[in-house]
Amino acid sequence: MMSTPGLLSAFRRTALVLALVTGTMPAFAQESANQSANRIASNQAGGEVVLIPSRVIYPGETINLAALKQVTLVVGKHKPEAVATRAEELDGKVAKRTLLPGRYIPSAAIREAWLVEQGASVQIFFIAGGLTISATAVTLQPGAAGDLVKVRNIDSGKILSGTVMADGTIQVSAS
Repeated sequence: MMSTPGLLSAFRRTALVLALVTGTMPAFAQESANQSANRIASNQAGGEVVLIPSRVIYPGETINLAALKQVTLVVGKHKPEAVATRAEELDGKVAKRTLLPGRYIPSAAIREAWLVEQGASVQIFFIAGGLTISATAVTLQPGAAGDLVKVRNIDSGKILSGTVMADGTIQVSAS
């Protein structure tokens, strides 16, 4: 079935109006199987392959590859800037807001998973030259590796700032 240019542009206008109303950008894409069939029929080069949600992903939910589907963009279409569309950008990340099926995932809508949760008991370390001091503290905010978080020393009650390390400990520095 052939589509007329007027119908296609009307469809795109409707999709763009819907995108403006909902605040998200539609992924002008076709599933890979349909695209490859069309590509063989039209003998054109294929578009860019991207990942988009296949179902609703809720805030706080960890994104796994099973919740995503691979689509090929329509030939000539390019993904907008500041969107995550590759497996290494998305797998294991956490949604900051609701991600809708068939829509691009803005980079600002995902974050790294927390290594330390708020209220968790953690080991803190102060290292200066050959001196290492360790203590137990309670986190006052969650954080991922490399984040600066506030902790309360259990023994002294002092509030300190430190960097979350990859092993889940916190390294504090002299103030």
